[in-house]
Amino acid sequence: MAGITYPTPLRAGGRIEVPAPSMGVPEELHERLRAAVASLTDRGLDVHVRDHATIDGLVPASAADRVQDLHDSFRSGDAVLPPWGGELAIELLDGIDWSALADAQTWFVGWSDISTLLLPLTTLTGLATMHGANLMDEPWELPTEFRRWTDVASMPAGSSFEQRSAPRRRSRPWVAWSEEPLARDRAYETPTRWRTLDGEDAVTMSGRLIGGCLETVSLLAGTRYGDVPRFAREHAPEGTLVYLEASSSDSIGVFRMLRSLRLAGWFEDAEGVLIGRSNGPDTAGLRQEDAVRRALGDLDVPVILDFDTGHQPPQMPLVNGALADVALIAGRGSIEQHLTA
Repeated sequence: MAGITYPTPLRAGGRIEVPAPSMGVPEELHERLRAAVASLTDRGLDVHVRDHATIDGLVPASAADRVQDLHDSFRSGDAVLPPWGGELAIELLDGIDWSALADAQTWFVGWSDISTLLLPLTTLTGLATMHGANLMDEPWELPTEFRRWTDVASMPAGSSFEQRSAPRRRSRPWVAWSEEPLARDRAYETPTRWRTLDGEDAVTMSGRLIGGCLETVSLLAGTRYGDVPRFAREHAPEGTLVYLEASSSDSIGVFRMLRSLRLAGWFEDAEGVLIGRSNGPDTAGLRQEDAVRRALGDLDVPVILDFDTGHQPPQMPLVNGALADVALIAGRGSIEQHLTA
């Protein structure tokens, strides 16, 4: 049984590499990009934005060039933080030298389409990765209940940290960057709370975290890159906690993807499931919650809804491979992550 390994802790003055393995940032958002870089440099970090990260379009370069950029980023960086997600990270999978990435012992941080790369790095090699931040998220103040990704990445192996559920979430449409409120008391305006799928008032669960964006990681099921059953056998004798969040899929799409993950064995070793908030629409006869219930309701493990992850901010850092203890009592949730092998 192989354990989980953790990247070298991020130190003051550490180098943050910003490649674009999926999508780059268009020129009209370069002001936001510069503000995001400043947020990190103000914390004493050395941020290196690679050329591809400032190129607009569906992809900023060929798959081969983006793979090379990713390899170079791991070799020279203390953390790799793409600007944001995109659509086509999946075309990099068979070109990446996963062992070389693992050998670099570098934190890989991201979410959305970056989940397509985070998940296999952890499942194939046992190296922990971090879901819950991209560079372009940096300017927003997080709830006091959360930890920043930089705090987590600075912790040595063996550390533990706790986060609590956010009292409010964002629900309004995105507006021009110059009009975006960044302070936590204005950025998140709608009350939110975790809840259980079966209506239970109190649940607990423990296991190794693994998951990501539903629309992207579900495409990996049944391949070597998304072999969560193998990850459970080799790295998670405690069982898994599978976390998933849908970007914008309607409820039928969510049901289909969850069901496909179930067919691929993703929940066979699960001690619990965490479902993030979604902006996706309901469809006739099937609400988003009903899609989860129809796909996972008979798993005989606790399922928490409206968890603080995904495309409806805020979202907390989650370490793929970390051992986690989750508790929910009367709508108030907590998660303690242990960076243990």
